[in-house]
Amino acid sequence: MNIYISSVAVFITVAIANLVAKFIKVIPKTYINLLLGIIIACIPVANSLIVQFDSETFMVFIIAPLLFLDGQKTRSIMVRRQFKDILGTAILLALISAVVSLFTVTSMFSLTLPLALILISISTPTDATALDTVREGRKLPKRTEIVLKMESLFNDASGIILLQAAVLWYKTGHLSYAQNIRAFLISAVGGVALGMAVAFIIMVLRQKIMRSRWNVNYSNIVIYFATPILIYLMAEKLELSGIIAVVTAGLVFNGEVSRTRFSTPRFQSFFNTATDFIGDLLNSSVFVILGLSISRIVVEHKHDLAADLSWLYIGIILYVLSLAIRYLYAKLIAQNSQMESITFTLGGVHGAVTLALAFSLVGQGFTGHIFDLILLVETVVIILSMVVPTIAFKFFLDPELDEDDIRMKSRKIREEMVRVGIAYVESLQISPAVKESVIFDLNDQIQQTTIKDFLSQWWGINNKRYIFTGFQAVEERQILMSAFEEERNFLYDQLDGVALEDSKHIYEVYSEVLVSESMAVSDND
Repeated sequence: MNIYISSVAVFITVAIANLVAKFIKVIPKTYINLLLGIIIACIPVANSLIVQFDSETFMVFIIAPLLFLDGQKTRSIMVRRQFKDILGTAILLALISAVVSLFTVTSMFSLTLPLALILISISTPTDATALDTVREGRKLPKRTEIVLKMESLFNDASGIILLQAAVLWYKTGHLSYAQNIRAFLISAVGGVALGMAVAFIIMVLRQKIMRSRWNVNYSNIVIYFATPILIYLMAEKLELSGIIAVVTAGLVFNGEVSRTRFSTPRFQSFFNTATDFIGDLLNSSVFVILGLSISRIVVEHKHDLAADLSWLYIGIILYVLSLAIRYLYAKLIAQNSQMESITFTLGGVHGAVTLALAFSLVGQGFTGHIFDLILLVETVVIILSMVVPTIAFKFFLDPELDEDDIRMKSRKIREEMVRVGIAYVESLQISPAVKESVIFDLNDQIQQTTIKDFLSQWWGINNKRYIFTGFQAVEERQILMSAFEEERNFLYDQLDGVALEDSKHIYEVYSEVLVSESMAVSDND
């Protein structure tokens, strides 16, 4: 029961954070999620509602679906084009960082080589979601943005393999390079093969069902969202990379989504809305959980925080080393420009996966002072990797299109469009009740209806005043469709000669009119 209460508490926090973000626009939404997570942990009653962080549950039910959805949004041709960069960032950069950091950290602090490698391995995975937070409202160089996204999709596996090798070294005192390289290749290649094979089979079965008389769309979507969880669990059971398996599965599904847009358009529209909703919910939940966990770590280890500051110094050194190595890699090996090198350097943001790897050590027998040190060091790395680029990007990255400006343009074009639709309806000689109902619906497109108007319509529905039958029902539907057509013609005229970048808000309004029209056509009440 606790897990259900915890889930509800986290989701309610996400909802509150999204509402708060509407009013506090200077702070990115994900930082508000993070802050609310911290606040919850500081309130004993609220904190008691949420169970302790469990890395396995977190990876299976949050990270795996998120990476699957990220993979599904990525074209496989993009992965083929960026294959060299993927190998470079996910393998070569990870290994260089591990070797350089390993000997630097052990020479500066009284850490054993295995323990130092554990710390370095955990801070290897980067987080695309966290990156979107720190660069919010700023334009990254296009090449850097693509490389950072590819890195975050695939370097989780590198961190996990390195961590497994480090833990084995810590426990046995031996590090087998050949064995670890072989394990990495088997894990990575096996993860790709499993993810591709299982995703392909599920995709064919879903498509077969969709094209048969046995099709049930909602069963199809349940199968879709269960796919990453199933594939991740299968891969981990076979000791393959569950991360790479779900990312590969997502890439397979990308082609399916783009080629079935019009076979079941109503379902596809719902499917797109559902995937966006689930993705946003999980993304926001990650930061609530991250804030909650960081706050709990600080509270539970407050005596260690003040008694010995080695955790702080190690965390700072690890982060500074990662910046230096990333910059040199981007400049000397990847041959990036100065701006691309700087943005790639700062774009290595760490987040929830890093924390999950740290907590996974509990199941491997790490307790006491050593585990506390690991948790605190990784917390410092996560916080620095988010705070530093958030501040730095504001100084040398150009702002993206002003969201408020886009919103204002969208609002203005929508109001003009609705005036055109209402003017058309006003010019018609039709039943007053039908005219009033249609004008209310059109005004509702711009929220120009008051609570009083709504209650009047609601009362009319309950008293059958606005329940039309026979000719009036046909008349209402036809007039709504004609009004929407007038609105679409107006929007189409606005698109004439407008550049694609400047027309996005018009297309967004246009798509909403099409959805409204489809609802009018299918309305059986």
